[in-house]
Amino acid sequence: MVIRRGVRSILITLALYLVSSGVVGYFLFHAQHGARGLEALGGLREKLGEMEVEIAELTAERQVWEKRLSLMRDQAVDRDLLEERARASLGRIHRNDVVVMGR
Repeated sequence: MVIRRGVRSILITLALYLVSSGVVGYFLFHAQHGARGLEALGGLREKLGEMEVEIAELTAERQVWEKRLSLMRDQAVDRDLLEERARASLGRIHRNDVVVMGR
């Protein structure tokens, strides 16, 4: 009877260790490989870098457009810009312009 109690005590302790190590292993696995785990964090950081590059490009493009718009908003419109836009929309060229035809 005493031996059975000792074996039973050891088996219960062993079972508790196995269950708790299984639970810890489960959470460690999902902390590494889960949808919000460490591997997903690396992918999100890569995506963040790509988006920051895209934001920088769009910001530069916006500054170019704001500069061009400021030339048109002033009291006196920039003559060169006005001439460029008129030629582009009308499809005309100045007689002193040199036209290079593409292939």
